[in-house]
Amino acid sequence: MSHPAASNPVPHASHFVEERILADRASGQHGGRLCTRFPPEPNGYLHIGHAKAICVNFGLALRHGGVCNLRFDDTNPTTEEVEYVESIQKDVRWLGFDWGENLFYASGFFEQIYGFAEELVRKGLAYVCDLSGDDVSRYRGALTAKGKDSPFRSRSAEENLALLRRMRAGEFEEGSRTLRAKIDMASPNFNLRDPVLYRILKKPHHRTASVWCVYPTYDYAHPICDALEGITHSLCTLEFENHRPLYNWVRDNVSVQSKPEQIEFARLNLTYTVLSKRKLLRLVQEQRVSGWDDPRMPTISGLRRRGYTPEAIRALCERVGVAKFNSTVDVVQLENALRDDLNKRAPRAMAVLRPLELVIENYPAGAGEELDAVNNPEDPAAGTRKVPFSARLFIERDDFRADPPKDFFRLGPGREVRLRYAYFVTCTGFDTDPSTGEVIRVRCTYDPSSKGGNSPDGRKVKGTIHWVSAAHALRADVRLYDHLFAAEHPEDVPEGTDFMTNLNPRSLEVVSGAALEPLLASATPGSRWQFERQGYFCADEKDSRPGSPVFHRAVSLKDTWAKVEKRQGGQK
Repeated sequence: MSHPAASNPVPHASHFVEERILADRASGQHGGRLCTRFPPEPNGYLHIGHAKAICVNFGLALRHGGVCNLRFDDTNPTTEEVEYVESIQKDVRWLGFDWGENLFYASGFFEQIYGFAEELVRKGLAYVCDLSGDDVSRYRGALTAKGKDSPFRSRSAEENLALLRRMRAGEFEEGSRTLRAKIDMASPNFNLRDPVLYRILKKPHHRTASVWCVYPTYDYAHPICDALEGITHSLCTLEFENHRPLYNWVRDNVSVQSKPEQIEFARLNLTYTVLSKRKLLRLVQEQRVSGWDDPRMPTISGLRRRGYTPEAIRALCERVGVAKFNSTVDVVQLENALRDDLNKRAPRAMAVLRPLELVIENYPAGAGEELDAVNNPEDPAAGTRKVPFSARLFIERDDFRADPPKDFFRLGPGREVRLRYAYFVTCTGFDTDPSTGEVIRVRCTYDPSSKGGNSPDGRKVKGTIHWVSAAHALRADVRLYDHLFAAEHPEDVPEGTDFMTNLNPRSLEVVSGAALEPLLASATPGSRWQFERQGYFCADEKDSRPGSPVFHRAVSLKDTWAKVEKRQGGQK
């Protein structure tokens, strides 16, 4: 069956995998069919690297009228959980893709996979080996030395078949025997030096419970599952390139009708990011982060919670493209993809993260008004909103200097600035804390004729600052995130050094008591906003409560403030 297209698809550029598929279809290969698959192991949450694989596999099927299966390669019960299965399905759907009825599990093929193992034994292509794991590794030799045959390699097919059946029946201890392919212990490719096909694991499985005590390895089960599902093109990342000869060996030596082809492409790597599930699991288990969905994590659930959109992630995957060689993409490309998306559709609001009181001394006592503010200058249809204004405001502490330098165009003694959407104000003085000397209050006068931020006499004002009415402000905590790792390539550490040493101690800053525009009290969990001059923020989907949202910054703004002001009337 075909799948519904992802919403708001991004422009597409062809690549070598697509060209190969089109050539195969044109020549009648696989009967002209196209069937891909996304085959995650449910041993962790999906990350941004998996997003690329999802986009490639589902995207190709969507563009060319094919089918993409979702298959869980659940062959290792020691690391797999139902939680991961559910999270993976949620993430794939959130990215905008649907597998329809084509949901599979490797465990659903366990009986057939085992049957093919007996077939290989009968053909003399597999044998039961009694070597320990350490001995198997030692017998395989080294890059510069050939491997050595297992002393059990010469067992007869009848003896191997009997032993394999006893393995399945649970007669042997865990780790005491394996089933190995009989290929070539002298091969320069280690994957062909009699790889393990089955091992004894007396662990319950999340789907089959305790029915099985022998489990196939990934390299053995994967090509068989592909063939049984009718996959035409098995797309995987470059680390599996050396596994392709084994993939083909299994495919060609068991009696499956379908003969899928494995094609490798470069994985997605990002600066300041770790994409090893094993290492991400360590971060979670050692409580270096709050969980798999911590907004600093590169998991899809973490990116979603942080405020990333599926459109932004799909746009990044398209921009990066599908290549034959691994490279590392600057994380700025991911951030830019989100800025490009949210700039077009995120509503604007004013938020003062580190409030400093500003008092307008000549504003009518007890008076107040509502001013018009633009919801999104990139979207005229978004209209305007009313923002409350009064004599007592909060401004950003960094927008005032008691002794400003020459190139400081914000507020200082005797300086005039524009309050966004409001009036021109001129600083007449400031008050300090007598014990610390810290500025606690700024005093100003305003020009009533400059309502809306425009001067009737045409005088120029260089600085524009945002504000929030103190009497109407929503006080809230705001979380500011930086990269989880301080090093550009966090896994590049000297031998014997843990990658954890590159964790960024300032990856999270909680700003308490921020003053937000009152409309943000009704922000729904997961909603995304541009806090003017601050960045793009998201109302946390877990910690927000009705009337009391918790915001975190998804990504900072680029230096576009001047351009926005210019579009709003040449006010810079």
